Amino acid sequence: MPDLLIELFSEEIPARMQPKAREDLKKLITDGVVEAGLTYASAGAFSTPRRLTLTVEGLTANSPTLREERKGPRTDAPEKAIEGFLRSTGLTMDQLEARDDKKGQVYFAVIEKPGRPATEIVAEVLEKTIRNFPWPKSMRWGEGNLRWVRPLHSILAILTDEAGATVVPLDVDGIKAGDTTRGHRFMAPDLLQVSGYESYAKQLKAAKVMLDPNERAEAIDHDAAQMAFAKGWEVVPDKGLLAEVSGLVEWPVTLMGEIDGEFLDLPPEVLQTSMKEHQKFFSVKNPKTGRIEGFVTVANRETADHGATILAGNQKVLSARLSDAKFFWENDLRTVQAHGLEGMGAGLDAVTFHNKLGSQGDRIRRIENLAREIAPLVGAKPDLAAEAARVAKSDLRSEMVYEFPELQGVMGRYYAQKAGLSDAVADACRDHYAPLGPSDAVPSEPVSVAVALADKIDTLTGFWAIDEKPTGSKDPFALRRAALGVIRLVLSNGLRIKLNTSPSPFSIAADQIGERDGRFADTNELLSFIHDRLKVHLRDAGIRHDVIDAVLAMPGSDDLTLVVKRAEALSDFFKTDDGENLIQGFKRANNILTQAEEKDGVEYSFGADPKFAETDEEKALFAALDAAEAKIAPAMQAEDFAAAMSAMADLRAPIDAFFEAVQINADNPILRRNRLNLLSRIRQICLDVADLTKIEG
Repeated sequence: MPDLLIELFSEEIPARMQPKAREDLKKLITDGVVEAGLTYASAGAFSTPRRLTLTVEGLTANSPTLREERKGPRTDAPEKAIEGFLRSTGLTMDQLEARDDKKGQVYFAVIEKPGRPATEIVAEVLEKTIRNFPWPKSMRWGEGNLRWVRPLHSILAILTDEAGATVVPLDVDGIKAGDTTRGHRFMAPDLLQVSGYESYAKQLKAAKVMLDPNERAEAIDHDAAQMAFAKGWEVVPDKGLLAEVSGLVEWPVTLMGEIDGEFLDLPPEVLQTSMKEHQKFFSVKNPKTGRIEGFVTVANRETADHGATILAGNQKVLSARLSDAKFFWENDLRTVQAHGLEGMGAGLDAVTFHNKLGSQGDRIRRIENLAREIAPLVGAKPDLAAEAARVAKSDLRSEMVYEFPELQGVMGRYYAQKAGLSDAVADACRDHYAPLGPSDAVPSEPVSVAVALADKIDTLTGFWAIDEKPTGSKDPFALRRAALGVIRLVLSNGLRIKLNTSPSPFSIAADQIGERDGRFADTNELLSFIHDRLKVHLRDAGIRHDVIDAVLAMPGSDDLTLVVKRAEALSDFFKTDDGENLIQGFKRANNILTQAEEKDGVEYSFGADPKFAETDEEKALFAALDAAEAKIAPAMQAEDFAAAMSAMADLRAPIDAFFEAVQINADNPILRRNRLNLLSRIRQICLDVADLTKIEG
């Protein structure tokens, strides 16, 4: 079985596109050859800035010959029917076979598709892949019509077996497939002739090309850590930057430099962001001072002076970039010192947040009012929460955030500290955007929590009011993220907030939006949206969707902490044998009762009397229900859901015994009515804990 090696060699491929391009190449080629009848043992894809590579091992040499029999019309069928059958099979009349069938003679077509060699199939699949490759952006060059992410220079495509390597016959707009590639652009640019993947990888390594992006990333990470360690420093981890930089070089050469002393007093986030965004540098921290004092850059070549010239050039550009950052920082500080943080944010009245929701200034005033109302619910002082909300977005008017938008909030904290505001207010400036994602840290300080909740609830009610809701996969205003932020803020801090029991955060926020132009959010619909996100959140924690539905159907579902406590207890209960069996008993009781009520046109909801109990099992169930009711009601009141579930578990045995020994639909109408009312007690006691009708199974 031959092995296949493909390399598509081009000008530099953007680093962000390389991971998906590797997977696309692998999928398109392997799917294509399998559809054509070939099989393979394994496949691997690699990339560098200048090449996409695919190796496929154990490819079959030929596709199998296929024989298909297709039944056609009767031999005496109309001529047009027979002609249509011939067209569909591609055969002529003399190639059809007449065979006896139940209803007379019928034409059969025997179609044979001969196998094809792998070289022919690979050529066909590879050309289709190249011409239809799903680049996010592509270009044409020269006089041809071929599109690629950057000009495509060469195609290496060979099949290797015991007899040697065979070039796949392929010509794509004048680019013919061959068995050669090139090494590093500067250090080894000559042609390399390869005979298979092993020789290909070995020759590339000798020609200063690391083919595997993971190997390049590991080399960068290791070398940077060793350089920093030698100075007693440490590299600030950044997996995203590491992945990006490993896609920018074919032969990583790690260099470390020091930041000029005049910039060391800049906030570390400013240094990190400037170096990362502008120059793709890794930040290096001095643990003794806690400051960012160095940087690591990755060159794409070895030099005679061991990178000294490259490092000097980078240092010069870095100084210019950091000079800009220092200028922005100092200007912002002068503004804060002269006008305070509120003065810095005064211009937000002229900045539109959304044409239907007013300016950023309007929004800040809404968040301030809402934060004041939320503050007592989270243990914060209302005046302090309101003050934090007033200044939390002031840094949007700073020069630093204008240059680096990703630093909003972070810079607000520094400016609040420079303005002499309290730590609680400064922290709220930094934290009120959080959490931004499912793995982001959740604020825990009361003032930060109040402002963060107010910010997200205002966003949700605002866009709900103007009917800009998420649809399908589209969520341009990140409302799902805002909803998850509300959920995580409430649950992580164990908050007992009724989101939609008036007066509530939702109703207050909706009224503020509505006062502007009469648009009011449907807060019940908004709560349902929050519940949908909560379901996703809890499913990720291993709680079944039907358990969540059973809890959400209960009163108090706008108290998310209460909902989760109930869901966790119910989920644990249903993992036990008692839980699984009790739900079957409940469903049986509910089904019998529902059918009887529909048939009789009455509701059996009261009047079960133990004096009409005939059997021991019936009497035992009355006693068990009395005991469970006495335990469940106070347990639910005290939110001791584990105790409530335990009391429900005690019902399993008496309910099972009752159904085994007692005939519900007795001939005696008094006994029948009494037993149906007894079933009603079972149903009601269980429904007091959760809506078990939502439970599946």
